Amino acid sequence: MGKTVLTVDDDPDVRLFNVTVIEEHGYTPLEATNGEEGLSLIKQEKPDLVILDVLMPRESGIRLYRNLKTDKKLKDIPVILLSGIAQKSFLRSQKALTQFGGAAVPEPEVYLEKPVEAEELAAAIKKMIG
Repeated sequence: MGKTVLTVDDDPDVRLFNVTVIEEHGYTPLEATNGEEGLSLIKQEKPDLVILDVLMPRESGIRLYRNLKTDKKLKDIPVILLSGIAQKSFLRSQKALTQFGGAAVPEPEVYLEKPVEAEELAAAIKKMIG
């Protein structure tokens, strides 16, 4: 069985696109519709990679990313952020959360802005997990 990739996005069309790219490149897809569901699946399944949207209901990607990167058991799971908001805005939100007493988190290794081409997403996945 191939490596597993969890896609966390509230948009069903984006999840379908991501799952298609994941499967076409030999990985096993998992899906979550919001950050809360995503965190639960991450704890259960320990995916090899998470593709994470930033703006979602019920636990935003901003908070989920922070939770992952500050959890000793989960911080080594690679994350690709795939969002319609600019990377600068995401980084500003992380900085604000840190200033309000949160732990500092590393910048994402890969941040892709929507819409993304299938080849670009596939290359990012390959870069992160081979």
